Formats: sequence, structure tokens, C-alpha cells
Amino acid sequence: MKPTTLKFQKLKQDGQARAGILNLKGIEIETPVFMPVGTNATVKAITVEELKKIGYSLILSNTYHLHLRPGDEQIKKLGGLHRFMNWDKAILTDSGGFQIFSLNGLTKITEKGVWFQSHLNGEKRFLTPEGAVEIQENLGSDIMMVLDECLEIPAEKEVVRKSVGLTTDWAYRCFQARKKDKGLFAIVQGADFEDLRKESAERLIEKDFDGFAIGGLSVGEGKEVMRRITSFTAPLLPEDKPRYLMGVGDPLDLLDGIEAGIDMFDCVMPTRNARNGCLFTSTGKITIKQSRFKNDPNPLDGDCNCDVCRNYSRAYLRHLYQCNEILSSRLNSYHNLWFYRRLMEKARKAVLEDRFRIFKKEFMESFCRS
Repeated sequence: MKPTTLKFQKLKQDGQARAGILNLKGIEIETPVFMPVGTNATVKAITVEELKKIGYSLILSNTYHLHLRPGDEQIKKLGGLHRFMNWDKAILTDSGGFQIFSLNGLTKITEKGVWFQSHLNGEKRFLTPEGAVEIQENLGSDIMMVLDECLEIPAEKEVVRKSVGLTTDWAYRCFQARKKDKGLFAIVQGADFEDLRKESAERLIEKDFDGFAIGGLSVGEGKEVMRRITSFTAPLLPEDKPRYLMGVGDPLDLLDGIEAGIDMFDCVMPTRNARNGCLFTSTGKITIKQSRFKNDPNPLDGDCNCDVCRNYSRAYLRHLYQCNEILSSRLNSYHNLWFYRRLMEKARKAVLEDRFRIFKKEFMESFCRS
């Protein structure tokens, strides 16, 4: 296994909340950080130039989808994912495990790997931990994720125990399979059982992974379970490695995660909600299709200075959405991504100034007002 070029430095800690710097081959990413999801080598409705203007330096792309179409070998021939999508910043790729296991009846899990059927044409394929690493290396991502098994919550404890063992074995195989100097993160599983989360974390820490993720949450288990497991698991992970809470994106959940000691997040929420007309503002969520905005000349959020809020009214945004105009998805997505980026900036600043809990309390009071 080649040494990685990924470096992480924790600059400040306020309670359990952390502020740091993640360095990926000279690209410095301030943490805590939210990663927009670019499933098919694109963050839906947004150009890479706009992502940079908003301030993003790290995005997530999906191994499963890119492996099936256009194919990771094809992307490799075209110079890798960065060149393919004209993105000169950093990319994290998931292993594809979550997408495969979400296929439910179309999968068969063995110790060697998992059989699955393509959602595109029904073709049967077999993915091993080694194959997941090879695909991600073909893509040329900066941070790769190990192949893991993601279970629904609740699940029987013995089923979860067996799954933790399988996930650990697969993580070790991914660790040995890495050939390039890319970052590789392990994924802690264990459903809602604290003792199994502890066992998973302890076994994974035995290997010198570049970072550690908490997986298997935000799968319908409820907010209290998510908060409890995140708060329990995060302190078990190494202080000098980045911590990543996978698939969590509600603004209040992000702040809960930061308070627990999480450094990295990803979710489709800001862009998916945008396409459905749900917009985030400093005083809460707005459903732009509502008739109350029909004659509203005000900006979407008076406390936001993004291009959308500086140039367009709520009435106009409602009109675009009602007419199903493509511009509606573009403007809404731009604003939501701006909101998320600024939320991370404000949270980081609060950690650096030893006032994160005060910031969180003030944000919640404002955001939950509507």
C-alpha cells in the first residue's frame, strides 16, 4: 500500500467541536466542511465554475453510478474524473455500497463481495472490496471509501454483529488493495448498538486509515438515534484524523454533528430540495410554490448576499417554479448551496472563537422561527 498525500490538522477544539485543515495534494479544505453531491460527475443544475464561486473545494461523486455509466475505465482513458468534469479541486468518491444495498432484492452478499443487478439494464455484476478500490483509483478520486455493508435500523443484534465483522474484513482488504497515493477512509458500522459501534471503531483503528466515517445513519432511524450514535462514536475515533458523517444534511443535524466532533458531511438535500422548491433561509425553510409568495417583491433571504438573493424576488422564483422552468432548479440550487457553505463558515468561525454552542443556539432560534 502506497503512502497517502492526505494530511489533516486540527487547529482548535471547542467542547467536542473541531476546526481544522484538510490538505489534499496542495488543496486546502477548511473543516468542518459540507460536500455537495455530484452523483453522475455533476452537482445537479450547477456548473463547476459556480461551485468554485460559492466557495466549494471538495465534492462527492458516486462510484456505483459512474462504474455503470459511462464506466470507470472510460473515465480513466479520458484522463480521470477531474479532467472529465473539468474540476480542479478535490473529489471524494463513495464505495457504491450504499447504492448497491439499497437495491434490496437485487443483491446477494457473500464474504468475497456482493452480487448486484444494474438498475440500468439488469446486468448482473460482482463487486469485491478490491474491485471497489480499483474503480475509485480508475476514477482518480482524492479520497476513496472502503466497501461496507449498510443495514437498516432497527435490525437484529446478531445480524448487525455479523455485518460489522464483514465490514471490518472488507475494510482490511481495501486497505491492502490500495495502489495509489489516494486517501482511504474506513466506515464504522454497528446500527444503533453502542457496543458494536465501539467494536467496529476499535477494529478499524488498528489499521492506519487516512480518515474514519460513521455510516449507517440517516436511513430512517430517527433524529434521537442519530444524535446518540454520532455523539457516542465520534470521540472513539482518532483525534488526528478527519471524521466524516455520511449522508447527513439537515442544517440542524449538521450542527449536532459538528458539536459531536464531526469534520465532514455530504447530502443531496440542498440540491434535491431546491429542485422541489424547498429553500433554506436564515429564518427556516421556504416552500416557494406557496401562493403567499405570488406578489412578494422581497429577496428570498434578506440576510443572504448570494447572486439569487441580490437579483431576484420571491415572486419571480415562485413564477419560475410554477412554470417548471429549468432556471428554477438552477437558481434554487445555487442559493441552497450558498446557504450550506456559509453555514459551515459560520460554524467554523464560532469554533475558532470558542463560542460554538452560543452560535448553534442562536442559529436554531432563528432557523426554527418559521
